[in-house]
Amino acid sequence: MILSMLLVLFFMLFARVPIFIALSFAPLLALIFGSDIPTSVVAQRMFAGIDKFSLMAMPFFIFAADIMRRGGIAQRLLEFTLCLAGFMRGGLALTTQLACMFFGALSGSSPATVAAMGGFMYPEMTKKGYDSAFAVGLITASGAVAILIPPSITLIVYGTVTGVSIGALFVAGIIPGIIFGISILAYSYYVAVKGKRQPDSHFSLKEIVRTGKDAAWALGVPFIILGGIYTGVFTPTESAGVSAVYAAFVGMYVYKEFTWKSLLETALESTITLAGVMVLVAGASVFGWVLTVNQAPQLLAEMMLGPNTTQIVFWLSINVLFLVAGMFMDGAAAVTILAPLIYPMAMKMGINPVHLGVVLTANLAIGMYTPPFGLNLFVATGVTKVPMVKIIPAVLPFIAVTLIALLLITYWPELTLYLPSITYPDSVGITR
Repeated sequence: MILSMLLVLFFMLFARVPIFIALSFAPLLALIFGSDIPTSVVAQRMFAGIDKFSLMAMPFFIFAADIMRRGGIAQRLLEFTLCLAGFMRGGLALTTQLACMFFGALSGSSPATVAAMGGFMYPEMTKKGYDSAFAVGLITASGAVAILIPPSITLIVYGTVTGVSIGALFVAGIIPGIIFGISILAYSYYVAVKGKRQPDSHFSLKEIVRTGKDAAWALGVPFIILGGIYTGVFTPTESAGVSAVYAAFVGMYVYKEFTWKSLLETALESTITLAGVMVLVAGASVFGWVLTVNQAPQLLAEMMLGPNTTQIVFWLSINVLFLVAGMFMDGAAAVTILAPLIYPMAMKMGINPVHLGVVLTANLAIGMYTPPFGLNLFVATGVTKVPMVKIIPAVLPFIAVTLIALLLITYWPELTLYLPSITYPDSVGITR
């Protein structure tokens, strides 16, 4: 039954059936033709999959990201990062990556980052003479770092399905997220030097100070979110609500580019986005439950954990599995389906659960822009109007450099565990 369900799922995915329908329909068919379990369980499991307290953070982070995009915060971050890096060769490309890292730290959503930054940066880069393929490849890849840098919706889902501290996961994602960003920055600078590009602007301390002051309120968002969590003032869930209220206040009363009407319109947009994410989580929950009932974790463990399996082989298997999963489904859906299967095996091998969550998320970040079905590819083509056949070869170099970063994060766990070992020592007590 497991094999037939997987075949139905992949057939529907290749046929471009919406992912949430594929995730729900495949287990439904499996129950109808291969089990005496009543099909009403599907609806029950879908509701149970989203009836979790930790998922309450997701709507507020999505709402906050949309407010920042429409309320002038994203634009000011862009202007500030342009002053920081614009005087270097390939400065506008470096600015794009820095802006995506800043916005990712505010939104926690990779597609939201691609949509927000792509609308600003792609026209600007092409206007400055950058190759359109490189520009769209950079934007597509840069946005993926958002699911690694806290607050990350994918890390929230991982913490929900495994019981790992979300606060510890947030702290653990900081250094790996910076490493991912540096890998893309290094490649962008290499392309600029190789192409003999001149700086896009001149260094101006006065402009840095001016744009920094203008963006100060925007830069306060990650400090409020992370600072509040780490000092215990509020939980990760509460921080999401605080970030949305703060972004609305700044947009309305500081930058004055946001109105009550805009707030209502943004709430509607965020609701539509959230509905898409939550229905994916619900469908994935059903799929994962059917796999668990049919002992898929035990079968997978027997395949991956032979008597002589080492952590190196285990990590290679995990990386391949989640890279492929990231090509076909949203990070939240992939984590909901696969993390409960992988988690018991990792614990048996003495792998730290916080490190595991960050590595899984890093794989999914790369999968978000890996052909043929990476979600960011579709968002990028919609925002930039560049055809998919041109985007696919453009992202391949970025996949290569971020794979190097992934290997570094995977096999050097201290990079991930250093910060949580200070702030959440109880979460890193398992043998590394």
